[in-house]
Amino acid sequence: MDNIKEVIQQKYGEAAIRAQTGQEKGGCCGTSCGCGDPITSNLYGADETGSLPDTAVAASLGCGNPTALIELQQGQTVLDLGSGGGIDVLLSARRVGPTGKVYGLDMTDEMLALARENQRKAGATNVEFLKGEIEHIPLPDESVDVIISNCVINLSADKARVLREAFRVLKPGGRFAVSDVVVRGDVPEQVRRSMELWVGCVAGALHEDDYRTFLTDAGFAAVDVEPWRVYKAADARQFLADAGLDADALASDVDGKIVSAFIRARKAEKSEACCGPTCCS
Repeated sequence: MDNIKEVIQQKYGEAAIRAQTGQEKGGCCGTSCGCGDPITSNLYGADETGSLPDTAVAASLGCGNPTALIELQQGQTVLDLGSGGGIDVLLSARRVGPTGKVYGLDMTDEMLALARENQRKAGATNVEFLKGEIEHIPLPDESVDVIISNCVINLSADKARVLREAFRVLKPGGRFAVSDVVVRGDVPEQVRRSMELWVGCVAGALHEDDYRTFLTDAGFAAVDVEPWRVYKAADARQFLADAGLDADALASDVDGKIVSAFIRARKAEKSEACCGPTCCS
């Protein structure tokens, strides 16, 4: 587990430096591939990114647009798990307004430095970036209204703990709305064993049914996993080759089995959760 975290920190630190120096747009959730990859491309509209710092957009390494998944309201508190360069934090900050608050949580120093610089450039005063791990969220119980994340939970080696922590910090009635990579069916062991593909959001991805089970076991209700982008053999060739695997041998084996999904759930109100004899009729 520690080795996985070290590799992730190294790769995402390098991605932050590339974004700052303008070497290339980040891609493939932190792997070595460049812009235009099938996972990270075409996620945000020009109306969303037009007023953001270029470096926030360049450091975007996600697989979806979690800010489009959920209605945010003025005054809400939002937490972004694995906030990277801060693109989703800054987009959320606009929507919750000056009376709201958005936290970005990341474990990589270079990404945190980049995110705080992007916050300064954007003039976002209702934002705070925290250093920490998504398995150990440094916030009190029942302190946030909404949790978002963009292709980060699948990087964790202890996803069940991440989801339990998400449940802990959500207020009753709070919502969970993330973008993540999930798998359908069996994925070849060569893919599962590849550290580079783990950092690239593929090898560590949960089966969609397991994601539902983990969320339910953590206490969530109204769990929904909605695949929105299915990667075919032609898409798989790029990230397999970039990870040093035999694309010709493996592409057909992952055809249609790796998808980007919108994942939503809700923490029940306390009145809903109470089922003892003193509170249920």
